[in-house]
Amino acid sequence: MSKTDAWEVARGRSGARELVMQLLFQMEAQNEYSDDIKTTFFKENLKDNNQKEYLEQMYALISEYLPAADDLIESCSENWKIDRMCKVDLAMMRTAVLEIMYMNDIPESVSVNEAVDIAKKYGTEDSGKFVNGVLGKVVKMKHAN
Repeated sequence: MSKTDAWEVARGRSGARELVMQLLFQMEAQNEYSDDIKTTFFKENLKDNNQKEYLEQMYALISEYLPAADDLIESCSENWKIDRMCKVDLAMMRTAVLEIMYMNDIPESVSVNEAVDIAKKYGTEDSGKFVNGVLGKVVKMKHAN
């Protein structure tokens, strides 16, 4: 399998999560969180119309709750500020945190496991452990409140 094949986005919800991570990564890299970026990204990358509803739902959450998600991620990561985190890890944690906090129809364990798998696929050697640790604290914090 070539590196390009390994980076193929799956169909269904798993692939949709990867697309959200990629969109968030692009927005962070360009420091632009506009509807234009989303529209262009969807046009260029959305190949499975079944993913569109999830992507639209996640974009609405991004638009409304991204600062809150960032605050939660930062508070659950010891001695790490958002601007120092690997951008792939950050994008994946943002996706998972928005799911965990605002999409009650998705089991938290699914959000965490998928985030870890995607972070391992796109991130560094330590991405899976880091993402898992932060998201585990996010889930504990949610249930403590």
